Amino acid sequence: MPTARQWARDLLTGKIAAPALDDVLLLLSELVTNAIVHSDSGGGQYGVVTVCVALSNNHGDSVIHVEVIDDGSADSLPFVRAATLGGDGGRGLLMVELLSVRWGVHHDDEAGNAVWFHLPDSTPGREW
Repeated sequence: MPTARQWARDLLTGKIAAPALDDVLLLLSELVTNAIVHSDSGGGQYGVVTVCVALSNNHGDSVIHVEVIDDGSADSLPFVRAATLGGDGGRGLLMVELLSVRWGVHHDDEAGNAVWFHLPDSTPGREW
């Protein structure tokens, strides 16, 4: 997880506003951790987690798209869990839901499960 976080920080520093970068790194960390803990990616020696980041500008709205793909199966799709007060987990996807403007999950039989989110980049005048 630290490798994915540092890669994203290096990629996005200077390209998006600092508050958006903080949110990207927080949510990315949550999704990569979920992929390792809750999917086949975390089991065994050869698990794979893939991170994709894209920046786009649609009619003046700058959007950051982040996707985390793991080795999960179609019968283990991620979902928002009800967090408990004393519990250690269960808040990652809830944070994604609360901080992102859109998010979702999809499964591909070859690639695995993907969880993605969109965040706005609030930098004034940003055009990629």
